[in-house]
Amino acid sequence: MYKNLVKVILDWVVALALFLVLTPVFLLLTVLLAFVNAGSPFFLQKRPGLHERLFTIVKFKTMNDKMDSNGQLLPDEKRITAIGKIVRKTSLDEIPQLINVIKGDMSLVGPRPLLPQYIPLYNDFQRLRHNVKPGITGYAQVNGRNAIGWHDKFKLDVYYVQNQSFALDLKILFQTLFKVMASEGISDGRTQTVTYFTGNDNKE
Repeated sequence: MYKNLVKVILDWVVALALFLVLTPVFLLLTVLLAFVNAGSPFFLQKRPGLHERLFTIVKFKTMNDKMDSNGQLLPDEKRITAIGKIVRKTSLDEIPQLINVIKGDMSLVGPRPLLPQYIPLYNDFQRLRHNVKPGITGYAQVNGRNAIGWHDKFKLDVYYVQNQSFALDLKILFQTLFKVMASEGISDGRTQTVTYFTGNDNKE
């Protein structure tokens, strides 16, 4: 009942209410990021959702598209903009994903949507993370986020899938609020973004 009905309704109502409240911030950041990113305030990318169906995720763009002499994108740490650092540190880059929740592609709480190229690398245990909608925040995000390895992330994701409930969702949302306020787990300490999954952590 909760997973298939109550959670769906709550996601839509809460996401819409939050988006309306945050509209001034959304518009301000859209203008600022459009200015620093040559007219491109949003980051759009295909991600696998429920049952591995692809959808387009929307985030604020925190990095520019500068390239080296060979036409390759510069490393993340060299492309992230000054305002992008602030937006990412405060997790404001996630605001546009409320649109994904309103559309029904995502949930407020669930495993984070990863890259499509990871799908062939998953073992059967890891693939269970796609049995629910991906979320703006999740159990792995409040238990380390980018500061923990892939093996632990997948275990936490699957734990959420197998123990999904209103109480757990509420706990994750409150923990997310505290994590954001403390700016915990934003980076793994080596790059501005999480390291790529190569399939080498398939231990389950």
